Amino acid sequence: MSKVGIADLKAHLSEHLRRVRGGRTLTVVDRDTPVAQIIPYDPGSPLEIRRATRKPGDLLLAPPASSPTNSLSLLLQDRASR
Repeated sequence: MSKVGIADLKAHLSEHLRRVRGGRTLTVVDRDTPVAQIIPYDPGSPLEIRRATRKPGDLLLAPPASSPTNSLSLLLQDRASR
């Protein structure tokens, strides 16, 4: 099993998919934290299609923000804290 970062996966997607097609399992990591696995497709085990349990109209929307949000400021604060 190989590990690959998100940026490397995006930059070399075709190459990684060739390896998966060849039988390898690929673990996608975000800052060394596993977030997904890409495994070879097995036509013997079909994908499961699940029906929705609720109608879109039954879902509640988040309430509007109580005050304006400065997204850029929040992003810069978050990046500075890392």
